[in-house]
Amino acid sequence: MLKGFKEFVMRGNVVDLAVGIIIGSAFAAVVSSLVDDVLNPLVGAIFGKPDLSGLWDVTLRAATATQEASVISIGGFLNAILQFLIIAAALYFAVVLPLNRLAGRRKAGTEPEPEAPAEDVLLLQEIRDLLAAQQRQGRSSV
Repeated sequence: MLKGFKEFVMRGNVVDLAVGIIIGSAFAAVVSSLVDDVLNPLVGAIFGKPDLSGLWDVTLRAATATQEASVISIGGFLNAILQFLIIAAALYFAVVLPLNRLAGRRKAGTEPEPEAPAEDVLLLQEIRDLLAAQQRQGRSSV
């Protein structure tokens, strides 16, 4: 049972996914800081509030005394749209645009392609894959 767990954890996909999640959370902190420390003060200077939530709220009267009043928050909705656009722009300019430029350089030949694995590494990978296939066949026939 522990051997199977070790194989699962050491698969490339799991490690890549873990690295992606960690990098994603670190990037989320950077984007949050951009929003909280740079853009919200600018919004505050323009609208007099640190963000758009609470701006243009419409309170609807309750039908009965036991019901609470409903609030339509146009500013909250606009704030969510603004947050989305900021995150999308940060992702585009920090990740997508540089990767597209790198791909364009590689296509134009100015940036060298990554080196192919050595012949012995390819042979070892093929042996590994064959052994893994044999193990899977052995387990499925049991």
